[in-house]
Amino acid sequence: MYSHKVRRDSLSRAITILVGVTLGAFFTFLTDHFGLPIYLDMIGTVCVASIAGIFPGIMTAVMTDLVCMLTFNHYALYFCSVNTLIAIYTAWFVRENKFVSLKNITMFVASSGTIAGVLSAFIQWRLFNEPQHASIVAFVEAMSVSSIHLKVLFFYIANILINIVGLGISTGFAIVFHSIIPKEIQFRIRNSGWRQKPLSVEQCKQLDAANSDIRFSIRKRMTIMIFTTMTAVVAIMSFIGLNLYFRSAKESMIENAYDTLDAAALVIDGDKINDYVRYGDEAPGYRETNDMLYYIWKSSTDMEYLYVLIPSEEYVTFVFDVEDRESTGGVEAFIPGDMVAIEDAFKPYLPALLAGEEIEPIESNDRWNWIVTVYKPLFDSEGNCVAYVGADGSLDYMADYMKIFLLHLILILLGFFILLIGYALWSTGLFIVYPINSIVDEIEKFTNAGSEQKDLDEAVRSLRSLEIRTGDELEKLYRTICNMATNQTEQIRKVKKLSESTAQMQDGMIITMADLVENRDSDTGAHIQKTAAYVKIIVEGLKEKGYYAEKITPKFISDVVRSAPLHDIGKINIPDEVLNKPGKLTDEEYEIMKTHTTAGRKIMEKAISTVEGENYLKEARNMAAYHHERWDGKGYPEGLHGEVIPLSARIMAVADVFDALTSPRVYKPAFPLEKALSMIQEGAGTQFDAKCVEVFMEHLPEVKVILRKYNEEVVHE
Repeated sequence: MYSHKVRRDSLSRAITILVGVTLGAFFTFLTDHFGLPIYLDMIGTVCVASIAGIFPGIMTAVMTDLVCMLTFNHYALYFCSVNTLIAIYTAWFVRENKFVSLKNITMFVASSGTIAGVLSAFIQWRLFNEPQHASIVAFVEAMSVSSIHLKVLFFYIANILINIVGLGISTGFAIVFHSIIPKEIQFRIRNSGWRQKPLSVEQCKQLDAANSDIRFSIRKRMTIMIFTTMTAVVAIMSFIGLNLYFRSAKESMIENAYDTLDAAALVIDGDKINDYVRYGDEAPGYRETNDMLYYIWKSSTDMEYLYVLIPSEEYVTFVFDVEDRESTGGVEAFIPGDMVAIEDAFKPYLPALLAGEEIEPIESNDRWNWIVTVYKPLFDSEGNCVAYVGADGSLDYMADYMKIFLLHLILILLGFFILLIGYALWSTGLFIVYPINSIVDEIEKFTNAGSEQKDLDEAVRSLRSLEIRTGDELEKLYRTICNMATNQTEQIRKVKKLSESTAQMQDGMIITMADLVENRDSDTGAHIQKTAAYVKIIVEGLKEKGYYAEKITPKFISDVVRSAPLHDIGKINIPDEVLNKPGKLTDEEYEIMKTHTTAGRKIMEKAISTVEGENYLKEARNMAAYHHERWDGKGYPEGLHGEVIPLSARIMAVADVFDALTSPRVYKPAFPLEKALSMIQEGAGTQFDAKCVEVFMEHLPEVKVILRKYNEEVVHE
């Protein structure tokens, strides 16, 4: 099912690119055919980039110019880089601003038209030294300016205006496309590359922002690696290609020079060299020979100069100097007998030249610029070397040609360079960067879920909803993490169930222990149940009011409620005759009764010492020891006062006294509810914590429910 969806969406993206290429090539053909000074090759690029995003837009740009170059306009590919940059700019602009208002549309057309106009004008001027369209040439000439700088300025302005018009038309087509293509199909095309649940622009920004503190992210590393690798490959290939071309062209030039010298040597009579030097063009046969040498030189396009000279120790004496005066800027040619000092580049070869030997080609860069010189000895009828025929080939010309060739190569490759980098970054983002960042984000959610089972289950569902389908090691890692998170969540669920069972068993033991104590006291019917219920009402009321917020945590509430039944555990040490005495206790008996607080503390501390770590029995100890302390410090066993008394004990004090007042005893009847509540209120701030009394009174409906429930049970018993 998933693979079918991926193929369907990829096909939609491919069709979109094909339609964009067709549109761009078709309208470019029309403008080229009718000679219209407007650029419409970006129609498809803008449409596709605005709908499908950066990489499909770049692909459309490159393919459009490639089709145009192969069919009717061989200059089209030079402007491929401009088209690809507009694709990138369009995708970015639509993502950030959208075509939702006239202001945004105008801003996009003006800015993109200016970018395209400046870049395309630069390319035209560098490649052709003039505008590409005759109408723009006519416009520049119509300005009637002589300054080359003003001509260039007018050309740039005209080119920018033309590109603004072209991009305005392209943007209009894009808006039409957005309106006629269903939103669902646009969504599928735009997200066809995702190998996980597609992320919105905002989600992508959030993931990027979450990883902004990473000094060297995968995206940066991959960008640098891809850019460096491709730049190095292009540079190395260009260097090798140009170097091979230069060497080949140089060897061809030298070979051509030798052919030229062989032809020249055949038309020169070596026996007349001295007459040519002495009498010049007055010597018999000189002019005819010079003319023949001129035709030989003209037929060899690679040769800058052709001449005949006689070397000596310090000078060379010219016999013939064949050249075109226009090519040297009007410099006079050497005449027979002119002597020129030997240049430094030739001095190492002077002995061989004086001996009439052949020498290898000489490369020099001096007054004659960068040239390669080839010499061939000229012999008389007796076999003596009487002169040398020389030919110079310009390496400056080759270097200039290579610069132009390199510029053409860079402009052609730049679009493909951007395409390949765009694809690499696009695929890296969809297959590596965003899947990894999404996994990290979900793992952080899982980690922050803590021990709450609901939050853990939601975090696992969110992690699985990523649906990463990269088909590689990353997908395997994702599935492993999902399984690990699921297993860990289930383990926590099992541990919690076990913990709950243990807690229930502990609570049962607590109730059993409390019942053992209560059963010894004939007057405390349902005392532990009622006090525990009152304690729960008070502590939760304090939480609602925001009182003691730093103290009242979910754990504190649980510990206090669970420990409440043990507040009178110390009574197990009180003799029956004192505990169940029907009348009023004597002072001595009352002192014995008061020891149930210290006895309860010792019992709880002994229980605590047998259990490692934090546990709820610490609050049980506080309530057992201090629930008879008073806010004003007149209680027992230690006479603590105010907030020095543990909060759990202050809560229990209100619950314990209220139950004592509303329950019948052998030595007194139960007080009416109103009287009991009045006595509790009177004790606020003296006997009790006023805040505990406040929340107790605010929850009287709940208190009455509990009182009614347990009083009925007592009466029934």
